[in-house]
Amino acid sequence: MAKKAAEPLPLIVMLHGCGQTPQDFARGTGMNALAEEFGALVLYPAQARKAQLNRCWNWFKRGDQARGGGEPALIAGLTQEIIAGQPVDPARVYIAGLSAGASAALIVATAYPDIFAAVGVHSGLAVGAAHDAASATRAMVAGAPGRRLGAPMPTIIFHGEKDKVVNPRNGRFAAMRALQPYDRLDRTEKTMRVSGGHEYVRTAHRVGRGRSYVEHWLVQGSGHAWSGGNASGSYTDPDGPDASREMMRFFLRHRTTKKRRASPGSPGVTATL
Repeated sequence: MAKKAAEPLPLIVMLHGCGQTPQDFARGTGMNALAEEFGALVLYPAQARKAQLNRCWNWFKRGDQARGGGEPALIAGLTQEIIAGQPVDPARVYIAGLSAGASAALIVATAYPDIFAAVGVHSGLAVGAAHDAASATRAMVAGAPGRRLGAPMPTIIFHGEKDKVVNPRNGRFAAMRALQPYDRLDRTEKTMRVSGGHEYVRTAHRVGRGRSYVEHWLVQGSGHAWSGGNASGSYTDPDGPDASREMMRFFLRHRTTKKRRASPGSPGVTATL
């Protein structure tokens, strides 16, 4: 959804969590209203039950963790179809998700830096944190550092400090991995509180006073839920800082270069736009 505009629009790909549908995820995140406000398109790929009984993205399977195959190739291919068929600015394409969707979004973004300019990770795990169902369970419970990333990818991370489904250590690991490809970034940390809601710690990494390249938001007292989300959707916490708005802000400060977009593409999941 978006305002009618005379110039190409940003595109945000949103990957739902386990047990969710695109419609439920859209209600809970409120991303469609933000798209109207900022002038953007939002794409909601849908995981089918035949691919995973609880509609989880298969972020923990080896065949779904790299460029050129599995779910990353399907999501990238679907994104390219929308770029080709809609008024999309190819330099401003972003991806975000919740839980399994967040883990999958991080995999897709780092596998296809020629398509995606930044990624939002809410309650997710680092790339390579697991390789099968058993290791996925261990990583979710105890945390897992995943693997080193090959290239920089601007990343904003949200995690509830009381998350009992995906250990908050995973948010810190994802931030650590996101930072490693950068030569040097300056770190700032602020503790703030939503009026009548949760306290949170925002850690940002940037060059000087410029835009941040990695942000980690730890929401005190929040569980496994989209921070600042609408209670009409599942897995939301209205009392936290607005993750959707902060992701939109972060995204729109980043874009891909023509050199990055010239990298080899992907082969061409249903979707809601």
